[in-house]
Amino acid sequence: MVKWLRQSVEAQFFAELFRANRPLAIAWYGLILLRGLIPAAIAVSVGLLIVRVQKDAPIGGTLAVVAVLFVVSQILPPLHAQIGSSLGSQISAWLDDQLLLSTTTPAGLGHLESSELTDDLTLARDFDLGLTGPPVSLAMGFIGAGLVDLAIGLAQVIVLGAYHWWLAVLVGGAWVATHWILRTATVWDRLTGELAEAQRQAEYSYRLAMDSPAAKEVRLFGLSGWIVERFAQARRRLVEVRWRTTKLPVHRIALTVVLLVGVNGFAFWWLARDAGTGAIGVGAAITFAQAAVGAGALGFGGLSWALPHTAHGIATVRRLREPMQAAGALATTGKRPAEALPAREIRFRDVRFAYAGGRPPVLDGLDLSIPAGSSLAIVGVNGAGKTTLVKLLSRLYDPDGGGIEIDGVDLREFDIASWRSRVTAVFQDYNKYDLSLRENVAPLGSATDDEIRAALAEAGATGFAELDTVLSSAYEGGKDPSGGQWQRVALARVLCSVRQGAGLVILDEPTAQLDVRGEAEIFGRLLAATRGTTTVLISHRFSTVRHADRIAVLEHGRVVEFGTHDELYAAGGRYARMYDVQAARFGEDDSNDNNDSVFA
Repeated sequence: MVKWLRQSVEAQFFAELFRANRPLAIAWYGLILLRGLIPAAIAVSVGLLIVRVQKDAPIGGTLAVVAVLFVVSQILPPLHAQIGSSLGSQISAWLDDQLLLSTTTPAGLGHLESSELTDDLTLARDFDLGLTGPPVSLAMGFIGAGLVDLAIGLAQVIVLGAYHWWLAVLVGGAWVATHWILRTATVWDRLTGELAEAQRQAEYSYRLAMDSPAAKEVRLFGLSGWIVERFAQARRRLVEVRWRTTKLPVHRIALTVVLLVGVNGFAFWWLARDAGTGAIGVGAAITFAQAAVGAGALGFGGLSWALPHTAHGIATVRRLREPMQAAGALATTGKRPAEALPAREIRFRDVRFAYAGGRPPVLDGLDLSIPAGSSLAIVGVNGAGKTTLVKLLSRLYDPDGGGIEIDGVDLREFDIASWRSRVTAVFQDYNKYDLSLRENVAPLGSATDDEIRAALAEAGATGFAELDTVLSSAYEGGKDPSGGQWQRVALARVLCSVRQGAGLVILDEPTAQLDVRGEAEIFGRLLAATRGTTTVLISHRFSTVRHADRIAVLEHGRVVEFGTHDELYAAGGRYARMYDVQAARFGEDDSNDNNDSVFA
């Protein structure tokens, strides 16, 4: 029993209060105890006051005690509420810290791309934001009030025990039984399953309606009504699930009413009988009658729903840490420095990799060599493994088999931070920071303004904003760059890193937001700025691909063709067919010369 209590989510919640802020937690619990004792003290004092009146004794002191107790009982609740709110804010800050640690400390990326952890992570985040229920700072008020009621009820039962212990047990037990009735009728799977799915659908529809990126399509395609209906359906489903699981059975309500009426009726009958026969005095009868009434505070209230919700939310955050650490961990972490690497080559040797969850292999026996200081373009159909390859090269994952060697040394032997300091990248889903242009180009502040301006000039990202301009219209004086401008800023971020010594550049669809001419211009700038730097390029546009030193064609997780643009086109294989298909979209001949003019 003790072990179960210690492992319950409610026990974990109460323990976390001390970890969040010990002085506040002690004050919060102390006020619960004090507020719980005051009503019992008032009941006893009123009984004594009546006795003194009957005996014609002085009542000044007793009346003063009653008055003080009454005043204190009015002062403590707002003070307790303020302390509870502050403690709730401390818990929220702790939750933020734990979620950030859970998501950012693993060296890899598997924990953020795991379908098994998605529900828990979403619910933990939404709980901390107050989207699935009251935020912790507000819930603490309900929990505190519920605990005060419990303390009041227990104190009153103890007073009643001074009359008859068995009567105290009978009355207290009847009121405590209401918790069992509510608890067994309102427990549902709060963390996964139907409730989580309904919550996710409702939140998705809500964000579609509220977030600006979707606003254009929503209006253009007349989706407003459709989104509202989807949101309404999801919310109705959510309400139905909660109603179905929280609906109190009629027979249990009837049983509760019969139990409470019967037990309390018997208690008051017994009190009236003893008072009538003179077994107890009027003062004692009034005191014990107040105690019997006060014992009703033990009945169900806000504690029965607020505590489980908050405790389960905190338990979700707690239980995420270990599996996320495991899912995001990398196989080994070496200590070798990676300064000035690669100096000779990067080599993939029989690399095999599959994402977790029993999914099929993405890379299956990949062999590839990239000479240091050269540029390699990787092409292939969607799902061929292109982006996975650069994730492995960035050590966001480790291969399941084979290995990646840097100048003959397995990548896993290098210190992760040291290796990543050598790598810079533009991914398809690059970040658009709501920060100044300066911070978007050099987030860590390690570059001078001259270096930042030079990088922006190389990327063709000059003239639309000053370095101090925040790239978001949500801020005063801020600006919203176009898609192409954002992409040039992202490229400038890479070029700034190259100026500071990065030795490997990864470009995953770096010019997708630009037209063909803009792409040709930017890639020309990139080649010039990164000359002598090892560059890995992923692109569907052959106008970009053909300028790389070598091209690798991926298919089913392996390299099926490798060579220069001229070599691969002359071979008439997979690359040549893809090149011609793209050329045909521009209405040009399939000849090599014409393709050069179209894509150059």
